[in-house]
Amino acid sequence: MGENNLKTAVLGLDDNGQLLLEAASKIGYFEIAAVADTDTNLAESVADKYKCAPYDDYRQLIIQNQFDCLLVAAGLHSCDRHVKTAMKKKFNVLKLPPPARNFEEAAEFVQLAENENIKFAVANISQFARSFIALREFLQQGRIEQAFLISAVCTVGDRPHPAWQSDPKLSGGGVLLRDCYELINQIISIFGIPQQVYALNTNTAGDKQQRLYLTEDTAVLAMKFTDSTFGNLIASRAFGPEQKYLKVYGKDKILTTDSTHFTISDSHDNVIEQSEYDDNLFILMTKSLENFALSILSPDKNKLCSSGRDNLRDMAVIESAYLSARTGFPEEPARILQRVL
Repeated sequence: MGENNLKTAVLGLDDNGQLLLEAASKIGYFEIAAVADTDTNLAESVADKYKCAPYDDYRQLIIQNQFDCLLVAAGLHSCDRHVKTAMKKKFNVLKLPPPARNFEEAAEFVQLAENENIKFAVANISQFARSFIALREFLQQGRIEQAFLISAVCTVGDRPHPAWQSDPKLSGGGVLLRDCYELINQIISIFGIPQQVYALNTNTAGDKQQRLYLTEDTAVLAMKFTDSTFGNLIASRAFGPEQKYLKVYGKDKILTTDSTHFTISDSHDNVIEQSEYDDNLFILMTKSLENFALSILSPDKNKLCSSGRDNLRDMAVIESAYLSARTGFPEEPARILQRVL
């Protein structure tokens, strides 16, 4: 390990946490000093593999050590206080999406990080996907006439998820927050924040009373960006196959993007050009971690991608969606953002 490597701990060792850990260990900027998970055996076996210290108590990991970075994969219901303690100890924090359970919690993290002059970022790895980069560049170059409709789909089928993600208090939200966050992040980063959001959501629980105590597994969003540009998102855990894609409709072209493809079609959906990329989760996670590390080590030369403050826009849109689902009326994300401006 080099002298300038960042002393790092990983919080949470589910599949995503282990991907985060593996990627961090393979690039030259991080020194993995400790890992933590509430499953003692898992923490010990992973720590043995990476030759670092194991912890099954998140609080002890934070208070007993001084790290440069904390990589957070654990659900915030189990570690929110400890992440805040880490920030107060000047740990830079990278959180797997979503950044928080609600807008207020996200804003609190952002404010705390700014007060402590540390980095707080969200590992929105699709920001580094070449397919989405190609879409952004195509639109920036004005190569489509009058993009008027943005349509997104996120279905994950009946893929198992932890029981706590069905609890609104522990999870903060269901399919929108947990499964669609990066897709929403892409929409907002490309098209900006919508003026209005209208949402409907439900789940497949047997009766209405039961549904009130569960997070949503199906949602439909309508978004108004301008008087001539609209968007929609259909999201569900109730049916498959698993797919996430974004389509942009213009007068002369239709653009379709997923994690590995960028397709240009004519107005009749005949393919004009298609590009395929070999990006995968590990490659994209590595790029996200490299950006995070370099923004700490050489901040003047490396702008942080997907800072916590950047992600407040996404959280405001999601907060608006959940509010709209309760009120039955369109809601304005800008009003929510005003709380922290």
